Amino acid sequence: MRERSLLDLDDLTGDEISYVMQRATAFAARPPARDLLRDVTVVNLFFEPSTRTYTSFAIAEARVGADVVALPPGSSSLGKGETIEDTALTLAAMGVKVIVTRHPESGFPYRLADSFSGHVINAGDGSHAHPTQALLDLLTMWTEFGRIAGLRVALVGDVLHSRVARSNVIGLRRLGAEVTLIGPPTLVPDAMRAEGVRVERSLDANLAQMDVVMLLRIQHERIASAVLASLDDYARSYQLDARRLAQLAPHAIVLHPGPYNRGVELTDDVLASGGWRYAQQVSHGVHVRMAVLDFLVNGKK
Repeated sequence: MRERSLLDLDDLTGDEISYVMQRATAFAARPPARDLLRDVTVVNLFFEPSTRTYTSFAIAEARVGADVVALPPGSSSLGKGETIEDTALTLAAMGVKVIVTRHPESGFPYRLADSFSGHVINAGDGSHAHPTQALLDLLTMWTEFGRIAGLRVALVGDVLHSRVARSNVIGLRRLGAEVTLIGPPTLVPDAMRAEGVRVERSLDANLAQMDVVMLLRIQHERIASAVLASLDDYARSYQLDARRLAQLAPHAIVLHPGPYNRGVELTDDVLASGGWRYAQQVSHGVHVRMAVLDFLVNGKK
């Protein structure tokens, strides 16, 4: 039986998500001794460019004492015809215990985990999932409000192509939040309605009732012109600016997984507002990834 992996948040129970957040909070308050993953080899196998996620994982791995190997795409034999199964077998034979992977193909980490005898952590696959980003988003909300249950959370924009949104919806629902997806039909289809998940078209009609507004990046690399005809039209309806900031409740916070597009999802007014929590999200990313590594390798303490 293969070791446990984190491919999306449905791999974790609600209690386990809460445990990871509590562990991350403890790591933030008091860094652990650098021996939690002593003699554990972790390979970072990233096939897409990444600043926040890659660096965050590298820092987290160092802080828990892992032996870290960075394997850039050009160094992998996958480009020479080697199969995923061959790569998994080779790395396991070398004693690799954990693979952290990002890939443009949705489902790639699942195929890797099927053939790898260690732990696989999904650092983003296509438009499918990004579980550690969702965990750090949840931690940011939990740190702010002391709970997730009952929070009213809006995900605004390109939900259809967002792996961050998909993982967040799983985690938010699992912990009892009320989720509202807001955007045009081409980016937020009606089919996304589910138990505990509403679909709305108007940002202005929903802002005042939200505790958390998460803006999603308009992904130029994944969106055809037929899906989004005009960025100007999108901004007029869904951009968070000074006027819309004034509609938010005083306690509300604004999140973004990054990188954000100034002048599209938001204006500079958001970056200067008291509710902007992007820096906290990035900071929480290191501690969440430390907690995930510790949880998968060492189990729940």
